[in-house]
Amino acid sequence: MSETVENVFGKVIGADPAPLGLAGFAFTTFLLSFINAGLIPSSGVNVVLPLAFAYGGLAQLITGSWEMRRGNTFGFTAFTSYGSFWMFYALMVLFVDLHIITSLPAIAVGWALILWGIFTLYMWGGAMMASVSLNLTFLFLFLAFFMLGMGAIYSSTVLTHAGGYLGILTALFAAYTSFAIIINSMKPGTIPVGPGLFRKN
Repeated sequence: MSETVENVFGKVIGADPAPLGLAGFAFTTFLLSFINAGLIPSSGVNVVLPLAFAYGGLAQLITGSWEMRRGNTFGFTAFTSYGSFWMFYALMVLFVDLHIITSLPAIAVGWALILWGIFTLYMWGGAMMASVSLNLTFLFLFLAFFMLGMGAIYSSTVLTHAGGYLGILTALFAAYTSFAIIINSMKPGTIPVGPGLFRKN
């Protein structure tokens, strides 16, 4: 991979941008999941909105662009897509508040979440090859999207709360992976993340 980056851009980009993207994803997901789980009142969405723009959205989009430069197709696709998801979420809430959108049909919101779950399901295949912690991040994210989508479609508080708790687990594994990459960049092998499947080494 480093040879490809060096040939195209003339130098090797040393820093790994993934911890930034994972942290942006994790801590935005934590806050929204606390609301979905019923641990924080729904009015907390007003705090999620700027965080979704600044950290969940912008930070992941920046990460995605650097992953592209490093030649990491999986990282580029994942971070750019989930950064875009947070932009989508923030714009949706903002447009409703500004009355640009008059209503959000629950069935449409539910299917949007399920479609994101389908995207996450096939990205999970790539995550399996990376590490156990990333594998679990994508697995629980898929389950969270599916549960939240079904909760929206059927107007079920129970399903939405379950999706919120699954989101908390997702964020926990994403934050752990971010932390591990940072620490291991300073002292390799300090924090275990578990081996990926089908890896050569």
